[in-house]
Formats: sequence, structure tokens, C-alpha cells
Amino acid sequence: MSDATDAYDDLLDHVGRLTNVSNAREVLSWDQQVMMPEGGTPARSRQLSTLSAVHHDLLTDDELGRLLDDLSASSLDDDRAAVVREVRREQARAVCVPTDLVERISAASSEALTAWREAKSADDFETFAPHLEELVDLKRRYAEHVDPDRDPYEVLFEEYEPCLPLSHAEDVLTTLRDAVVPLVDDIRASDADLATDAFTAHGPFDTESQEALMRTALDRLGYPWERGRLDIAPHPFSTGTQFDARVTTRYDEADPIGALLSTVHEFGHATYTLGLPDDAYGTPLGEARDLSIHESQSRLWENHVGRSTAFWEGFLPAVVDAFPGVDDVSPREAYEAVNAVDPTNLIRVEADELTYHLHIVLRFEIERDLIRGDLDVAEVPAVWNDKMESYLGVRPETDAEGCLQDIHWSHGNFGYFPTYSLGSVVAAQLFDAAADDIEGLDEQIRAGEFDPLHEWLTENIHRHGKRYETNELVRRATGEGVSADAFVDYATAKYGDLYEL
Repeated sequence: MSDATDAYDDLLDHVGRLTNVSNAREVLSWDQQVMMPEGGTPARSRQLSTLSAVHHDLLTDDELGRLLDDLSASSLDDDRAAVVREVRREQARAVCVPTDLVERISAASSEALTAWREAKSADDFETFAPHLEELVDLKRRYAEHVDPDRDPYEVLFEEYEPCLPLSHAEDVLTTLRDAVVPLVDDIRASDADLATDAFTAHGPFDTESQEALMRTALDRLGYPWERGRLDIAPHPFSTGTQFDARVTTRYDEADPIGALLSTVHEFGHATYTLGLPDDAYGTPLGEARDLSIHESQSRLWENHVGRSTAFWEGFLPAVVDAFPGVDDVSPREAYEAVNAVDPTNLIRVEADELTYHLHIVLRFEIERDLIRGDLDVAEVPAVWNDKMESYLGVRPETDAEGCLQDIHWSHGNFGYFPTYSLGSVVAAQLFDAAADDIEGLDEQIRAGEFDPLHEWLTENIHRHGKRYETNELVRRATGEGVSADAFVDYATAKYGDLYEL
């Protein structure tokens, strides 16, 4: 390298190729979950495995290591230093892992996805169990290669949240559990009579009308269709880049609100992705700051906007247009229906925002014990059911409603679940800060004017990409690091009012 500028330009060229391979892999994964015919798995697993290997080889290339060494010894401005920091963090893990293991994990995940779908449809855990066993074993081996002297679950958690220690996540989960359990007990004992069937009493709701309503909601929220699309998936998700951020949802003809909240949630993910700077594409400054922050965006839009009184005062007429039978539902009844606490709900993605965190604690404890070798795969259904009964007072009658309901383990995503709760607490912090900075935010939400909130989030979160680590990013936006306090205060006040506690 003639100088640091040349080295940095070469680094960006190399990282750009890494980004493009990764994004191509994501598009194939999106297709597998949304569009691919059922028989396509054998070829798709090989395609994804090859792209994973190519990405791994690029990331572990000796030349990339030399570039990072040269630049680490140079005087760099803050943005360039952040890029070097993030690429080095990723490379330091990758060089420890053999390419054939990366290929095998990718292929096993692709095969497991199809098996999970079949197992869930047939309510047959045994169909999925061998794939889960293989993925647990492969991910243990992966963690051992990265750092054989550390807790393997901690190593895997860092795949999804590299900037916060696992102990911080455990503290947040403990705080949430200790706050939510007594609050839910108080709600159970409450005599408040919420309009829980405000919408469901008027069903069924055909899928075509629901999809039209979802498009209306996305229009109102400001989703740019020229850079996105809406599709159906068994497990809703969002994926893409700042040029193409797609959302998916699913429909239940008995209740259109589940699809609406799911769509608003995935819109939150997409609007973060779309808010990343276009000119930083292909570098860490054009990438999201990992999953805790990503989840904070989706939970902010779903819970603090989509479940708010102001939103329903403004959006209810659109629901009535889509489903004239609900014309007697008031904004207050709609607000009660979308915020009712139901500890008997077995499904995480349909859970209210309080009991949701107990669903997360359950999954965190099970996957942690699987990876640490303290739990056998064969024991998962029974342990899942026992924990549901202990935490929520309800026991699943089927594995489809129990341990087979989530897609994450079929992807080998062990360590992912804690980021959901981390995202929820950050969402509460960010919304409080936005409400302090944006005059009349509730009135704007009521009027369907979301640009000021978009702009605030873009200014304080989106435009930074990975410039700052998680705690620093949150501190710059809110004045404090990641904490559960704002969420606990918000939930206590909100549900105290709803249930007259």
C-alpha cells in the first residue's frame, strides 16, 4: 500500500464484495421463504451453502487481514476508524472458523427450514428433531472454534449483539420478568372489562380485504413502494438494503389486527433499513447496528405508534372502509382490543407487549441450555410446555403451538431471542426522547403525519449505520445507555390505566 488512502480504498472494494455476496444470499433466502416452490430445497441449500463459503473465504482472505493491520496502525478519522473496527471485529471471528463448517451450517439450515415447515404443519416434532440436533451440534462447534474457553452461548449471542455483553441482556430480561410477572398477576385480578372482541366479533375477514388494508397502512406510514414490496410468509420478516427493503406478513381470517400489527412491526424494520445512507452502501456505515437496534425500530412502530390511542383515532376509519361491519367500534374500544393482555395466548408473535417478554425468557433459557449441553433436543417439547405453564399459566396442547412455532432455530439462530427484549426497552427509550424533541407528536400520529418521527429516527439512529456501538448510539439519542427503566415505567402507567390498577 502506498499510503493509508490507497489501503482504505482497497478495503472498501473488498468489503463491498462481501456485502454484495451477503445481500445476494439474503435475496435467495427471502425467495425460499416467500416464492420458491416446495421442491426447490435441494438446489437452494447448495446455492446458499456456496454463497456462505464465498463470503467466508472473502472475509478470511489474507489480503483483507493485511489491509486491516495497515489501517489499524494509521491515523484515521472517526468514520474510517469505525469501518476498520467493524470489519476487524467480523474478520477476527471468521478466521477462527473453517470454511467447510460454514458451508455445512448453511446447508443444514436450508434443509432444516423445509423440515420445520413440514413438522409444524403436521404437529410432529420428531420430523424436525434430527435437524435441530445437527444445528445445535454445528453451532457448538462454531462457538468452540471462535473461542474454546468461553461460554458457547455467549459466543453465539455476539453474532446478533456484539456490542453488549450477555450479562447486560440477562439483567434486562431479569428486570422485565420481575416487573411483568406481578403486573400480569394484577391484571388477572382486575375487574376491568376491556373490549377484547371489538374486531373479532365482526369476522370473518377475507384475506384480500386484509391485504388492501395492509397496503393502506403502509401508505399512511410512508413506505416507499419503489424500494419495497409486501408478501406473505409463514413467519413474518423483513429483509433487504437501503435500496430494496421488503416486508412480509400473514393473515388470519378471524382477526385482521394480528396482520396489521405484524405489518407495522416489519415496516419498522424496513424503514430502518431504508433510512441507512445510500452513499455508504457496501460499508459498515451503510449497515444496521445489529439486531437490538433493529428490533427497537420495529417495536417502536408496532407498540408505541401502532398500539397508541392517537394511531387508532386516526386509522380506525380506514379499518371501517375495509370492513364496514366494524363501524360501531370506537377508537377507545380499538385501543383496548389491541392492548388487551392475554396470558393464555400461546403464540409469541401474537402476544401482547407485556407477556411477550415471558415468551422471550422461555426461549432464551431453552436455547441457552441446548447450546451449553444442559438440555437434550428430545426434552425440548416437555421443557417448553413446563415453562409455559410456570410463566404464563397455560400449557400448549400441540408442539405446533409450542416449541415448533418459531422459525429461528431452523436457521440455526441461537442467541437471537434476547435481542427482541433488548429492542423493546430501547424502543421505549427512543420514543420518550422523540416525544421530548418533537412538539405535538401524538397529534401528528393522530393526523397520520409520520414524517417528523421518521426524520427524528433517521437523524438519531438510521444515518449512523454502525458508526457507534450500541450503548453509545442509544446514549447519543436518549442521554443514557440501554436500560429497561423506560419500558417498565411506560408499561406500568399504560396498563395501570387500562386495567384500573
